[in-house]
Amino acid sequence: MRSRFSRSRIASAVAAFALVVAIPSLPAQTSPAVPSADSSASSQTLCQPEVIGNRRIPKESVLARLFSHQGDLYDSAVIERDFNSLWNTAYFENIRIERVDTPKCIQLVIYVQEKPTIREINYKGLNAVSQSDVLERFKKAKVGLTVESQFDETKIKRAEVVLKDLLAEHGHQFATVRTEIKTIPPAAVTLTFNIKEGATVKVGKIVFQGNESLSDHTLRAAMKNLRPIGIPNSYILENIFARTFDASKLDEDAERVRVAYQDRGYFKAETGEPVTKVRDAGGINPFTLRPSKGKRIDILMPVQEGDRYRLGGITFKGNKAVTNLKVLRAQFAQKDGEYFDRTKFGKGLEQLRKAYGELGYINFVGSPIPRFDEAKKLIYLDIDIDEGKPFYVSRIEFQGNTITRDRVIRRELLLEEGQVYNSRLWDLSILRLNQLNYFETLKADQDSESRQNADDQTVDLLLKLKEKGKNSIGLNGGISGLSGSFLGLNYETNNFLGLGETLSVEANIGDLSRRLSLGFTEPYLRNKPISVGVQVFATKYDYNPAKSYAATGAVAGNLTTAQQSLLTNYNQSTTGFTMSASEPLRHLFSRTGVTRVGISYSLSRSSVTTFNTNTRNVFQALAFRSGVAGQNQLDGIITSVLTPSYTFSSLDRAVGPHGGRDINIAVQIAGAGGNVKYIQPVASFRQFYPMKGLRINREGHNVLGMRLQLSHISGFGGEVAPPTNRIYGGGENDVRGFDIRASSPYTFIPNRILFNLTNPDGSTVPRDPTQPSLGNVQIPLPVYRLVTIGGDTQFTSNLEYRIPIVNQVTFAFFTDFGLTGDLQKNQLRESAAGQSLVTSPSYGCPTFVNGACFGGQAVNFPFQLKTVPGTNFVPRMTNGAELQVILPIVNAPFRIYYGYNPLRLYKDLPQQLAVPDSTFRSFFPNSGAGQYSYQQALQFYGANYTLREPRKTFRLTVSTTF
Repeated sequence: MRSRFSRSRIASAVAAFALVVAIPSLPAQTSPAVPSADSSASSQTLCQPEVIGNRRIPKESVLARLFSHQGDLYDSAVIERDFNSLWNTAYFENIRIERVDTPKCIQLVIYVQEKPTIREINYKGLNAVSQSDVLERFKKAKVGLTVESQFDETKIKRAEVVLKDLLAEHGHQFATVRTEIKTIPPAAVTLTFNIKEGATVKVGKIVFQGNESLSDHTLRAAMKNLRPIGIPNSYILENIFARTFDASKLDEDAERVRVAYQDRGYFKAETGEPVTKVRDAGGINPFTLRPSKGKRIDILMPVQEGDRYRLGGITFKGNKAVTNLKVLRAQFAQKDGEYFDRTKFGKGLEQLRKAYGELGYINFVGSPIPRFDEAKKLIYLDIDIDEGKPFYVSRIEFQGNTITRDRVIRRELLLEEGQVYNSRLWDLSILRLNQLNYFETLKADQDSESRQNADDQTVDLLLKLKEKGKNSIGLNGGISGLSGSFLGLNYETNNFLGLGETLSVEANIGDLSRRLSLGFTEPYLRNKPISVGVQVFATKYDYNPAKSYAATGAVAGNLTTAQQSLLTNYNQSTTGFTMSASEPLRHLFSRTGVTRVGISYSLSRSSVTTFNTNTRNVFQALAFRSGVAGQNQLDGIITSVLTPSYTFSSLDRAVGPHGGRDINIAVQIAGAGGNVKYIQPVASFRQFYPMKGLRINREGHNVLGMRLQLSHISGFGGEVAPPTNRIYGGGENDVRGFDIRASSPYTFIPNRILFNLTNPDGSTVPRDPTQPSLGNVQIPLPVYRLVTIGGDTQFTSNLEYRIPIVNQVTFAFFTDFGLTGDLQKNQLRESAAGQSLVTSPSYGCPTFVNGACFGGQAVNFPFQLKTVPGTNFVPRMTNGAELQVILPIVNAPFRIYYGYNPLRLYKDLPQQLAVPDSTFRSFFPNSGAGQYSYQQALQFYGANYTLREPRKTFRLTVSTTF
């Protein structure tokens, strides 16, 4: 016989659990058999329960919820607890427990019907937001509705509400959501949310009632959420784009309107409940010239301005640790007598909290209490200070550093165990860790936890770290204006053996460059904060303009063949090593940055090969090596450089900073131990501002970055700076729209050329008509040619607005500006030995007898080379946009950019003859051939130069500007 216990009638089922036993027929006996006591007790015990109907939930999970077990005595109250326990799991939509009596025990049969599983969730008619946005909102609102979860009607209703709220935020206030449930046998369902978004609702007119001192325009500007988008601070084009209406953000904007009043002294200003009115859009769309569709919500916000107050004074009470009232008052920038400014006062309170945090008072609370002098319209603020107790650092622990040793992290911390807690030093410690680039970017408020022990006045700090891959092994290559196309292998570890050392090996080879290097850096020498490093290298660079332009996608038409000959064209091979050391200055830490001083020494040997006459004359003539001239100047250039440096950095991360600044000052002093002498100071400043507004990726806001750089080079000890070290402008490293090393001043360089004596019919005059092998008559002529040999001073500024799109992809608008020129004219001085190469030979061939020239004369060139007028310190500017992708294989920034050059060199430059025209004419024979050749020489070497720098540039490269 069976007894039942089901969900439908719990109370009656409990009553029905009275013992019902089927009595079998007894065999014929003289007397009835009386069961023994042991047999009766056995029949009341429970057998192993049986579970029927479960599909997804294991039988063991059901039995684990029961209070009754095999062998227990039957108890109806316990069975009721079993039923309730199973029902409360919310796994089942129907439960039934039946009792079956057997001769040996009582069998409980548990029938369950599981709630169906959601196999699929569809969103029909959803256009305003993406499904990923919906899932993110479900997660935030803890709806708990996902595929493969159990069907729950309450979750469905909750999901509908969240969907409506999400659509309302995107301008669909009248959206409707209806859920369609389709059963999939045996135990699954499909959910379809049928969505009718309705008309788009946007903000219409925003007007204010009761405002007399502040205009509607000023108050609308304070409403960041709902104000229309137009040209900033424009009264005419204020309503170009209307924002979508979001009722949840209206209260925030109402508070911002009140703050706008309080920032101007109206401390008692109040805003009433905004009144909204829905209407059809109406009017003509200015972009489509068609009737506007959709809905608009007009907002009427009542305000009560009240009186305007000036700040009478700020007083403090309850301050025991800091008794100097001037120090406390100095945290507030606003002066007494000025109109009260709520925003400035709030910043002062925050500064006060940080100041107490530096003293260990991490529970500091400052409560301002206003007092008013209505007669004088003054507001006094009494700040009731609850300092709390100073806390000491008990323990500092780390989590997530599986490779990096604890001591490597601890040595970057400016806060030690046992010290008074200092919030500023803790923030600076996290900044120093970020600059190591060992870990993912740390944020003090998210990645550090503090556990206070109020009784002991101690605080435990936990820093949560996520290590970056310390090893980088891969392909490194690409294209750049300076290096051309290159390919290489590199290995680098920025945390060698978890001890913080850096080991790098690099091998690059390309059509314009070759580099082999091995470097090692120890950031802490003998556990002292002294960083030392050494690097050995061998490089070869081919400074070939034609190859550079072709490699980066520039058309050689930017410069003609004749103009390309005006540029320096050479290659330089260098081998050497560099040693460096630096130390942080703990006593010079600012509130937000780290200061280091360092010194490095480099010794290298170079050789130069020139590829055109102008470049060869530059290297052979300039006085950059005493007592050496001609071809000997191109070989054995030994550079011994000592470089002291100063750096300050408050950048929030080493790569791709979002905030902070850095300053770098270095002075290269070359001389001792080498055969060239120069001083080259370089100073640069960078600042990055995180921009509020459009946020494209999860890592942070858009970034406005700027760089200013000033550099100069000057020879000393009777020598000028080597041409290889002079400053060249142009290219992706400074002003992106110009060709590499091309936006520099031009210089007249003396040349000795051999000009063929030519007959009027175009035939050349032979030395000996009977012996053609002797060649033609060639007249040595002195001429000046234009060439770029760089400048001695350069100023560069760069401004970028960077928009992160997806991981490792960034779009940026940029403006580059540069000035390069010769500030010190004596830095273009020729050596005596170098000048002799062009002054000692005789020039001209006025008389030609028996294959020999007679009547030539010497020409004295000045020692001082002359900068071409109109080319010195010519401003260059590029405006453009670029797309930057960090390539995962080559591990380098690949950039495609377009630049338009509003400022450039675009003029005709007059040529300058080395001698007066009458003297130049005397270099030729007084004959028809001489007269014809003279006119040809004037045409070739006396014509104006046409310089046309490009108006626009489209280029790809693998490099960074700053």
